[in-house]
Amino acid sequence: MTPSHFAFSAAFTLGLTGLALHRHHLLSALLCLEGMMLSLYVALSLWTLQLDATNFSTAPMILLTFSACEASAGLGLLVATARTHGTDRLQNLNLLQC
Repeated sequence: MTPSHFAFSAAFTLGLTGLALHRHHLLSALLCLEGMMLSLYVALSLWTLQLDATNFSTAPMILLTFSACEASAGLGLLVATARTHGTDRLQNLNLLQC
């Protein structure tokens, strides 16, 4: 395994474990998701460069666009949650109650 493959695999794994184990605040969960998306972007970019395929050259940009949309939607939910509940702690949110 090359060092670049190990780096983005480790970044994705750290983001996934952070999302699974450290879920106290909504902001930390969003940051873990963003780290996972950025590691996927790096992996897709390296894969495109290694193959020298121009057919896949737009795929990293599309992934980055979806990642930006996901981040903006997540921050909108964070603001809405903080306004309605007063906090972003995930333990205080009851999804069964409106």
